[in-house]
Amino acid sequence: MENRMLDPIRFPIGQFEPTINITDEDRNNLIHQIPEMSHRLRAITQDLSPIQLDTSYEGWTIRQIIHHLTDNDMNAYLRFKRALTEDEPMSNTYREDLWAELHDYQQIPIEDSIFLLELLHRRFYILLRGMGPVDFHKKLRTAVLGSITLNIALQRFVWHNRHHMAQIESLIDKYS
Repeated sequence: MENRMLDPIRFPIGQFEPTINITDEDRNNLIHQIPEMSHRLRAITQDLSPIQLDTSYEGWTIRQIIHHLTDNDMNAYLRFKRALTEDEPMSNTYREDLWAELHDYQQIPIEDSIFLLELLHRRFYILLRGMGPVDFHKKLRTAVLGSITLNIALQRFVWHNRHHMAQIESLIDKYS
């Protein structure tokens, strides 16, 4: 019961639940959200002070969440490219908790990560727009999720960005 009470804080938009039989229209809607995600992140964080950036949300600061989004999205982009060019590749895992403790997360301005996200999302958008419906049925394997299609990986990618932006917005609202 205690975990259920924490879920709205930890998962402000709910936990990830994939749509198994996604339509072309739904997929296109997800793809079109990608270029806007980094712009939205820039908009919601542009006026934050260093103190606000170092405010913790469930153990991570806003600064760490922003840098994590960049690391995660770079990994996701590479997973997609591997799934498009290899037969059900195993995606590498990484210790995101330990990455968040590395020196660069404290030293690199969030502007650098947001700028990198804008460029990465532009490339990802172009890659996704060039894929045919059959490409989204290609698979990759993960240690946590097992074998998943690129349809599900796309949904998770968009959910993951929305999830962390909702955490940041929740924290901003809490201290406004």
